[in-house]
Formats: sequence, C-alpha cells, structure tokens
Amino acid sequence: MSRSTDIGHAAGKSPAWHDLLSKLKLFGRIGLPVAFFFIHLHLEKDKAMKLVIMTLPTFFVEEDKILTALFDEGMDNLHLYKPGASPMYSERLLSLLPEETYGKITVHDHYYLKNEYGLAGIHIDDGTKDAPQGYKGKFSMTCTDISTLAAMKKKAEYVFLADTFMRGNGGHYDKTGAQARLAEAVSLGLIDKHVYAYGGVSIDNIKEAKELGFGGVVVCEDLWNKFDIHNEPDYKDLISHFGKLRKAVS
Repeated sequence: MSRSTDIGHAAGKSPAWHDLLSKLKLFGRIGLPVAFFFIHLHLEKDKAMKLVIMTLPTFFVEEDKILTALFDEGMDNLHLYKPGASPMYSERLLSLLPEETYGKITVHDHYYLKNEYGLAGIHIDDGTKDAPQGYKGKFSMTCTDISTLAAMKKKAEYVFLADTFMRGNGGHYDKTGAQARLAEAVSLGLIDKHVYAYGGVSIDNIKEAKELGFGGVVVCEDLWNKFDIHNEPDYKDLISHFGKLRKAVS
C-alpha cells in the first residue's frame, strides 16, 4: 500500500483527517511533502496540552490540603512560586505534602530545595540569567521578550511566554495588542510544544492557546479565584474547576 493510500485510509477513519485532506485538494497538485507538513501541523494542534498550575504568591492555611487534593485529581505539574518568602515557609509547605508528589513540583526560588526534596526541577523567572553554575537538572524559563524566545527554547525544557493574554495598562487584556504579538511569534515559527501560554490564561482562552500551537498553559488566578482563602473552608468549587481545566487541555 502506498503512502498516499495510507493517508486516504486513515482519513476515512477520522473526520478530522478527512476534512483536512478535503481542504488540501483545493490547492490542486500540492505534492506529498507539503501535504504531510500540513497534516503534521494539524495533528500537533490536536494533541493534549500540558497543564501547569502555579501557586498563589502568598501562603495560606488550607494550601497543603488543596494541593494534595489537586494531586489526587491528577495534577502533575505544580510550580511553587512564592517570591520574596523565606525558604522556611516553602520547606514547611513541602513537608506537609505527600513525598510521592515531589517529583511533580518545580520551584521558582531557593533552588537548593530541588535536591533536598527531590523536586522535578527549577524555574528561572529572569530571562537574562542562566541556570546556576553547576546545576545539572531540568529547568524551565520565563520569556518576556519574543526576540529571546528562540534562544531560551534551546536551553530550557519548556518556556513560559509571559503576558500571553495580558497586555496594556494595569495588566488588563488588550486583545488587539496581544493578538499582534502572538501573530508575530506564530509567523516566526516560535510557538510549539516547548512554549507555554502564561499570563491571563483562563478556561475561556485555553482553546485559543491550543489553536495557536502552544504546548501548554500556565493557570493561576483562574483556578485560585474559585476559593476564598479568608472566608471559605470548602474548596469543592476549586477542585471542580480544576477538572474542567484538565478537560479543556485534553
């Protein structure tokens, strides 16, 4: 059976493939190499994205219980982000979590915690800096300037593209500005499975992030806003929303 026959056979089994190949026929004799490229691009966008959950920047009483519940519900990539906090508080939080979850946690500061607790890796928030001298483990980075994204992708396991859905005064979403910036990144071929949408990500724009080709999304406020850390002991709504987020990236 030829390669073209294989493609047609697969298309007959999948409505998505059939639709894609139908569109390609509009271009006439497009040629197999180009056809395979478009098919590959289409399938990449159909793959499940990675879901990263970032902690609130401050600690709160129920945090360890909620994080444990989230791990139980399938969270597999937590970023521990507590800027300016004493390392003793991060150590306290980690000590309250099940040890089997440590391999799913990435720390944003106090990098010694990575080895002390056997964490998944470290995250570098300042894109102008490299991993600590002598560091051998996995690390990720945050990119705030598209011109540096290509170089970061070569060094880090994955990169957060900051302010993906947040641009303008006060951090409010400027749709026109954000779309122009994302269009530039897409046109340069910079958005792929190694780049995660970060900033303003919510369940309402995960589909857009997926269509743009992001390999993952970083969710913070959209999840934690489902729980009032000061007045609400019940975090069922937060857990339920996490389930919806997992479904959205699948």
